[in-house]
Amino acid sequence: MSQHHKSEASTSLVYAWYVVTVLLVAQAFSFLDRMIMGLLVGPIRSSFQISDTQYSLLAGLAFSLFYAIMGLPLARIADRGSRRNLIAAGIAVWSFMTALCGFARSYWMLFFARMGVGVGEATLGPAAYSMIADYFPKSVLARALSIYMIGVTLGSGFAYMLGGAVVGYVENIDTITVPVIGDMEGWQLTFFIVGVPGLLVSLLMMATVREPARKGEVASGEIPLKTVIDYLWARRRAYLGHILGLSIFIMVVYALNLWGPTYFIRTFGYSRPEAGWVFGLIMIGAGTAGLLIAGTLSDRLVAGGMQDAYVRMILISMLALLPCAGALGFLTSDSLAIVFMSLAVFFSAFQGGLSAGTLQLMTPNRMRGQVTALYMLATNLIGLGLGPTIIALTTDYVFGYDAAIGKSIALCSLVVCPIGAFILWRSMPAIRLQLAEQQLAE
Repeated sequence: MSQHHKSEASTSLVYAWYVVTVLLVAQAFSFLDRMIMGLLVGPIRSSFQISDTQYSLLAGLAFSLFYAIMGLPLARIADRGSRRNLIAAGIAVWSFMTALCGFARSYWMLFFARMGVGVGEATLGPAAYSMIADYFPKSVLARALSIYMIGVTLGSGFAYMLGGAVVGYVENIDTITVPVIGDMEGWQLTFFIVGVPGLLVSLLMMATVREPARKGEVASGEIPLKTVIDYLWARRRAYLGHILGLSIFIMVVYALNLWGPTYFIRTFGYSRPEAGWVFGLIMIGAGTAGLLIAGTLSDRLVAGGMQDAYVRMILISMLALLPCAGALGFLTSDSLAIVFMSLAVFFSAFQGGLSAGTLQLMTPNRMRGQVTALYMLATNLIGLGLGPTIIALTTDYVFGYDAAIGKSIALCSLVVCPIGAFILWRSMPAIRLQLAEQQLAE
């Protein structure tokens, strides 16, 4: 390669990492807006006089239902149009709807505002994964996707830290009078504070990110959904095994993320600001480490010839998470609880960049957005829609008292993780064949 071409390639790769950074920021704001609910359990339950189960529907189902419903039509736009423009519009929508949550005066007003957040956030995943797969060579794809997914741990972590600080500041004040807006409770102001800055990220996306050229065999025009479904059905053992196994496992991931701060509040008597800072630091530290280590190790294994390294790494994390999450139901020391929660979050993060990354490598370019949307439909309906609610139902109806939240997390993890791992393990031979088929096609 000539010096000129080397310089061009180097510049191109530097810009690609910049794009990942912008997408990381977008992902961080996405999860900041999504997971702030994890720290506002007490104030919102008190305002609307609702149970854990009703609250879990606000945090999980209200968001995930419309996230899932809108995912496919938005992904079709991502497969044929400008992914950059789609993401920028989505950021603006979910930021506005998060701020709107702060104006909710009833349970159902908040429920519908959370649906709007889900619609906006449905734009990001399929389009971002597809863009990153076109910006990077396969040799560094896992690292690029894992770095993008750091937005999850940063966004969730800052949601709890910022939310804890705001709630701590206002928790002894009944209402706050905000100029122009009027009287707001502390939890309402929290939504407003985390929602509005996202509008600036939308502008950054439009102003500085370019739409990449599509790689691989690119068909002209739009691929109908029926063609995508037929393609997946012909390879159903690979795709269904991967998607269903991960969706079931992600029930535990979201359960940890949403109920983590509440675990420290109810089990060890932490205040909301203390729980926010502790769990926020766990998410940022342990979660980010899990993403980076999983991505780096997977790239090395792929470079050594192990084509199914992404899936193997996810399986290892599923099994490693079991004793960590299981211990949370029996610990009496908050220091040990922090250690085991950190380990649980560390292993739960492995799948972040690798699960959808596997789909990018398995799937033709023009189908990636729609296939990713189907994956995210399943992971959000099953993982986010059911995961937090199963914990709440177990706490409300199996154990019957709020302080049993740790036992609920432990019990559900010990039941759910092995099921997801078994389904994924059974699909591995078919996944290997599909990876090889797509490699030959490109």
